[in-house]
Amino acid sequence: MGRRARDRRRQQQQQQRQERGEDGGGGDQAGWAGGYPEIVKENELFERYYRELGIVPDGEWGDFMAALREPLPATLRITGYRSHAREILHCLKEKYFRELQHLEVDGQKIEMPQSLSWYPEELAWHTNLSRKILRKSPQLEKFHQFLVSETECGNISRQEAVSMIPPLLLNVNPHHKILDMCAAPGSKTAQLIEMLHADMNDPFPKGFVIANDVDNKRCYLLVHQAKRLNSPCIMVVNHDASSIPNLQIDVDGRKEVLFYDRILCDVPCSGDGTMRKNIDVWKKWTTQNSLQLHGLQLRIATRGVEQLAEGGRMVYSTCSLNPIENEAVIASLLEKSQGALELADVSSELPGLKRMPGITKWKVMLKDGQWFEEWKDVPSNRQTQIRPTMFPVKDEEKLKAMNLERCLRILPHHQNTGGFFVAVLIKKSPMPWNKSQPKVHQKLPQRTGDAEVTAINSDNGSEPITEEPTLDENEESKKKQELQNSDTEQSKKEGVCGPPPSKKMKLFGFKEDPFVFLPEDDPLFLPIQKFYALDPSFPKMNLLTRTQEGKKRQLYMVSKELRNVLLNNSEKMKVINTGIKVWSRNSDGEQFGCAFRLAQEGIYTLYPFIHARIINVCIEDVKILLTQENPFLSKFSSETQKKVKDMATGSIVLKYDPDPAKPDDLQCPIVLCGWQGKTSLRAFVPKNERLHYLRMMGVEVFKAKRKEEESQNKTGEEVQHRLAQTEEGMDVEDKEHDLVTKMEAEIGEKSSHSPVENSAMEVENKIEDLDQSGRNANSHVIQESKDTDTSNMKD
Repeated sequence: MGRRARDRRRQQQQQQRQERGEDGGGGDQAGWAGGYPEIVKENELFERYYRELGIVPDGEWGDFMAALREPLPATLRITGYRSHAREILHCLKEKYFRELQHLEVDGQKIEMPQSLSWYPEELAWHTNLSRKILRKSPQLEKFHQFLVSETECGNISRQEAVSMIPPLLLNVNPHHKILDMCAAPGSKTAQLIEMLHADMNDPFPKGFVIANDVDNKRCYLLVHQAKRLNSPCIMVVNHDASSIPNLQIDVDGRKEVLFYDRILCDVPCSGDGTMRKNIDVWKKWTTQNSLQLHGLQLRIATRGVEQLAEGGRMVYSTCSLNPIENEAVIASLLEKSQGALELADVSSELPGLKRMPGITKWKVMLKDGQWFEEWKDVPSNRQTQIRPTMFPVKDEEKLKAMNLERCLRILPHHQNTGGFFVAVLIKKSPMPWNKSQPKVHQKLPQRTGDAEVTAINSDNGSEPITEEPTLDENEESKKKQELQNSDTEQSKKEGVCGPPPSKKMKLFGFKEDPFVFLPEDDPLFLPIQKFYALDPSFPKMNLLTRTQEGKKRQLYMVSKELRNVLLNNSEKMKVINTGIKVWSRNSDGEQFGCAFRLAQEGIYTLYPFIHARIINVCIEDVKILLTQENPFLSKFSSETQKKVKDMATGSIVLKYDPDPAKPDDLQCPIVLCGWQGKTSLRAFVPKNERLHYLRMMGVEVFKAKRKEEESQNKTGEEVQHRLAQTEEGMDVEDKEHDLVTKMEAEIGEKSSHSPVENSAMEVENKIEDLDQSGRNANSHVIQESKDTDTSNMKD
């Protein structure tokens, strides 16, 4: 189709939309809806089904349906593990929430945001503002930009209220090993990471989070969410949750199966509790969705409890109200556990949360409206759609012992939320089909006398079986095993975590680079250790790269426990991402004593181990660093100038400590990465993080939308350009730094500077200039750099 034909077609479509708008009562409404008819929020089958089941208390049905037809209120959560969470809360309450007072949007009065009464420390809030109003209203543009920017920094999570419940009920402690079975898009995973880092004085908690998702593309969304929190204790993997492999860890030289202390099992569901935000559910909902998902949900939950440690806690949750996906799954799991599992009583937890108890009686309905009360009533031609595990237990004693009323069902009209279901399970003993499994798990297959022991996966998990192989099979398997073991041992010696060389993994999605741990005697580390005067306790064995050949451009770090998992499971686990970036190679850095500069992403993890190149700065110095591109040393306070006078050129740490005697100043510590030149000082901090710190210091950083719209086309081209360069393996921060280094070497840092001002537009412009200089540096450096690493694209 030619350009003229496309233009004609576009004009015809626009004319048709206008005509529909005139017939339907207003062109504005048709334009707002994009020409599509409005979805009618009615579903007769839905109402009939849930009325019959009686999940809504008598007299509340009208309120229940009315709540479902209303838009879901906007909710946000302040990340609670960072030391400046209270500063963000103070900024929200004293500035942005106050500006919403007496405000009206489209004739609707904006109510003051309220804290969620059941969420600890006032760290979660909700308002009657819908996402649509937040995005489109000019009066709320400032508040919306604040939310978007702080979300990118990882300081705020715009998360649905009921979605915050499962991680809270897990009761996570920093030493817990946690598995998130169906983790994408990652808001609950972020909560778990925060809980691990409850003690900010411990950069490496003993626990970790393994976040899994079956969808390869959604795994990268999960990585994006987790990366905002800059934790060395998170690993993202890509597996089917119903058959996620048993992992091994090294415990005092022995291989043992990894059992998790906490498991979050937030399974795929029909999502009828999300009708308030996903209005497509109104027209698409049938009981068939639940019938099709029940088997998968039960398999995932079963696999979860198999991998749960004794005494551990697993939370099963769905955003569905349907007992086929909820109580039926829990009842079936409890029944086949034969007493190994029990439902925890959490009625005293999360005070202020209104909840309904789980139900003990329900029926099964087909999409044609036909009901079945027992399995024996189901005709044979329907027994592929309906399974015995979908029905309630008939034995009254068994049913009573299950305590299904301990489950939680959240109804939308009780606290103006979405619908949700949660059950908390405690594992008292091994599952009946796993009791014969040895605690010490050797690599399989393994010769035991004349028999070969092999592990197989079934619906109930991994069960050991014994086969009697022939002599030829024995010899052949022995040779293969010796070859595989030698390859694996060689990889472990080299610290390489990836697929074995002898096995070509045919998996959907991107091919991941290996995770290569730095050897203890790697000459790369000695200059780094000397330059930054690293503490002897620094865990250098936890440093890794994503390349086996060529120059190592980025150094990442994981916790000791995740290192153990990586080294012992590379052949059975598809790892998408792990670790945080702590150092980046600077192409000209070697002449300054160290080839690697500090990365802002990992500075809070590294800082406790660094004993050199630290400059303490005052709040005015921080404002200069965050608003000027490359300020001369003369711009800074005399104390700062004295400290840097005798310090060699290179990467530095800039530390701000709050002064209790000045309560009006920022009262949380800040650690920034920077670069000291011969006559200048510069901070290497991402744009959104700069804006965050400036907001906390009371500097206005709001930018009108008009300017954004004017530069929209240009920005789109720049994004594409930056993505292409990212594929070459060098991030914007690296190129910013290289540009500054070359400027100092070539022109003696003769650059223009402007004083710090609180003007909204000028502060924003300066920060954009910093980004622009990084973009300009990209094209300059990429022409020179051939030995690049593509790991950043995946980050």
